[in-house]
Amino acid sequence: METKPRRTRKSPDDRRAEIAATARAIALEEGLDAVTQRAVAGRASMASALVAHYVESMDALVADTFSEIVAEEIGEVRELVAAEPSATAGLVVLIDAALDPQRQDVTSLWVQAWSLGRHNAALAAAVRLRMDEWLSIIRDAITAGAEAGALRCDDVDGTALHLLAMIDGLNAHELVHWGAGAAQGAITKRAAEGLLGLAPGALEAAADGASARA
Repeated sequence: METKPRRTRKSPDDRRAEIAATARAIALEEGLDAVTQRAVAGRASMASALVAHYVESMDALVADTFSEIVAEEIGEVRELVAAEPSATAGLVVLIDAALDPQRQDVTSLWVQAWSLGRHNAALAAAVRLRMDEWLSIIRDAITAGAEAGALRCDDVDGTALHLLAMIDGLNAHELVHWGAGAAQGAITKRAAEGLLGLAPGALEAAADGASARA
C-alpha cells in the first residue's frame, strides 16, 4: 500500500522568512498597498490566520518590507560612491544612481510610503529613518569634497537637503513621464555645481571621466 510522504512542518523562522519574501515580491510588483493579509496568504499558499499569527501586524509588515528594500538600495549606493577615486566623482555617481530609471520600482515604493505613512505610524518611522540615511550619503559626499578642497559649502546640511528634495521630486515626476526625463541628471548636476561653488560643467566632466574608467 502506497503511503503519502509526511509533510514537514516549517519552523516559525522559516514561516516568517517566507512571509517576508512574499511581501517583498508583492510590493515590488504591485506596490505597498497590495501587501495585504489575503494577498500574502494567497501567494504563499497558506491560511490568512497563519500570516496573522506570524506577523506583529500588517502595518508592521508593510513597514518592514519597505525598510528592507530601501536599505538594500542605500547599501548599493554607498558602495558605488566609496569606489570612486575623488569626491566629485563620488557625487556624480551618487546623483546618477539616485536618478537611475532602473530603480523606478523602488521610487514607486517611496512615493507610496510617503502617502501611506500618514496612517501607518510604523511605516512613517521607517520612511524617516531611510530618508535620514539617504541624507547622510549626500552630506558625507559634500563633506568629503569640502575637506579635499574640491568644492565649497558653508551649509552642508541645508545643501544636502536641497539636493535630496530635488532628487525626490524629479524621481516622482519621472514615474508619470513628466518633465525633464533623461535630462534630470544634468539638471541636478548643474544645480549641485551652483550650490557647491563648482565651475559650470565640472560634474559633467567628472561624469565623463567615470564613464571612461568604466
